[in-house]
Amino acid sequence: MGGDHGPSVTIPAALAFLKQQPDAELILVGLEDIVRAELKKHHADANPRLTIKHASEVVAMDDPIEVALRRKKDSSMRVAVELVKEGSAHVCVSAGNTGALMAVSRYVLKTMAGVDRPAICSILPNQKNGPTYMLDLGANVDCSPHHLHQFAIMGAVLFAAMEGRKPTIGLLNVGTEEIKGNEVVKETAVLLRADHERGALNFYGNVEGNDIFKGTTDVVVCDGFVGNVTLKAIEGLSRFMKTVFKQSWLSMLGALIARGALKKLNPERYNGAGLLGLKGMVFKSHGGANAYAFEWAIRRAFDAAKYNVQEQLSAMIAELMPETPDAQRQV
Repeated sequence: MGGDHGPSVTIPAALAFLKQQPDAELILVGLEDIVRAELKKHHADANPRLTIKHASEVVAMDDPIEVALRRKKDSSMRVAVELVKEGSAHVCVSAGNTGALMAVSRYVLKTMAGVDRPAICSILPNQKNGPTYMLDLGANVDCSPHHLHQFAIMGAVLFAAMEGRKPTIGLLNVGTEEIKGNEVVKETAVLLRADHERGALNFYGNVEGNDIFKGTTDVVVCDGFVGNVTLKAIEGLSRFMKTVFKQSWLSMLGALIARGALKKLNPERYNGAGLLGLKGMVFKSHGGANAYAFEWAIRRAFDAAKYNVQEQLSAMIAELMPETPDAQRQV
């Protein structure tokens, strides 16, 4: 029910995904009458691999977190997350209010032992034809070195689980030199270098914004403020490029010729960010996603379940995660 478009986007995406994944089953959570009506439009109301779970309320995109947590206890968002908690679903995918989804997920699922704050992690393309995993992308605006340290560990674990190899980790900064950056970044680098020296993590060092698309490191770590601004700037540039290619018939011809290469820059193909650090898997889609983009979010969630990412996260985080300093312990 979430996002800017609701079932008119999520249901076509779900049906397209099921055609690609014959072993998958989906639970559609929301207002049952509306969901069934949308399914009938697509002649899919009798699909045996689709189940409808009724939820009587919907969290609006502008609802405060308090409303989602305390007043709308039967929202589609909360019911979907509770299905993960009780084991009826392996993973939840939502395009709804990001703050509400994070708050509801954290309240219902709780965080893993040793994890203070969940982080949002997504992937971006790079010129090495591989993915760059980046976190945090907006869940935590103000972070301590301890939090960034945790994000690095969670990002490394997710990359290793999904890509099958130990990643290199870069700390996003205003320069590559160790003397650059604010005190939080400098202190985080000290923690990551210590992990590198004992062989726990493969810390590359500081990286800059241009390194994200170079593929200098497999994982890029930053706070949620920087990460979200970076992500939105990338999306805006991608859409701007689309308008540039439509300005004349020559530019449109050039776009047609370069169509295959330009697909790599389509932000819709990289939709779907994992909320890491919870006792259950939740993936966040952009609120304005179209059906193609939302289908990619479902794919990423499915792959995370397929490769047992949650189990690997739990095991490796328990092994690698340092104890929270008393001065930074969250209530």
